[in-house]
Amino acid sequence: MKFLITGSNGLLGQKIVRQLKKKGASFLATSLGENRNSNCPPENYQSLDITNSQAIKKVFADYQPDIIINTAAITNVDACEHDERLCRKMNVDAVNYLFQASIEQNTFFIHLSTDFVFDGENGPYKEGDERNPLSVYARSKADSEDVLTDSNYSNWAILRTIIVFGQGENLSRSNLILWAKSALASGQKLTIVNDQFRAPTWADDLAWACIETARIKAKGVYHICGSDFGSIYDLVVRIAEHYGYDKSNVVPISSTQLNQPANRPPRTGFDLTKAEEILGYSPKNLEDCLDLLDESV
Repeated sequence: MKFLITGSNGLLGQKIVRQLKKKGASFLATSLGENRNSNCPPENYQSLDITNSQAIKKVFADYQPDIIINTAAITNVDACEHDERLCRKMNVDAVNYLFQASIEQNTFFIHLSTDFVFDGENGPYKEGDERNPLSVYARSKADSEDVLTDSNYSNWAILRTIIVFGQGENLSRSNLILWAKSALASGQKLTIVNDQFRAPTWADDLAWACIETARIKAKGVYHICGSDFGSIYDLVVRIAEHYGYDKSNVVPISSTQLNQPANRPPRTGFDLTKAEEILGYSPKNLEDCLDLLDESV
């Protein structure tokens, strides 16, 4: 199988590249601009603007992938509130370009989505539960799912996930766990929401799920997240306890006090039964992931 990866400079993209490389798989990694991942050989990398439909068609024609794993997206929820046009260009229009190219080449399309397509009133969620996105970002991801689900083409999978974390190289954005670990290590006071409940996802586990989905051509929607569910405040306290940092520096705050531009679902989390039964998915717990964090680049 020949894999095409978008967003390969991002955290998940880097983990997918690493695992494919270990397997000796054929892959082409793409992101906008230069390759920022030293684990990705130069001959396996190509710059690609996924908002350019002609550039996408050329990559598909030249490489002829069997599988595409689309990890590229704008994921800054508040930034999307301020620039809906750019959000939709990256998160919806680009998905449509990639998906149409996949249809023309009969490529299996794996698309990454988010727990934010739900409103958080009835979590944890199963794959078939009703969506109700609350923000510009969330609507863009729901609409990107619709690009696939509304099509007559069935050669696809959607993997929804929650707060992906891990260590990577030259990342353009940090992630909750890395940020909290670094801030706690330096003795900073952190105000953390105690009324948003999530199940953070180890990036290596998610990368494994993407590749396994490709291997067995598991069509449809799958929920992929970590095994630990709790408030973001509770999760950060566990990080402090694990590393022996002063957990009194973790101060609870309500979402209403933050005045964030984008609405967040209060309680998500996923029912993992489908992924466990079909993919054999078995996520690590938070403490095991923290033990692996510094050696997982």
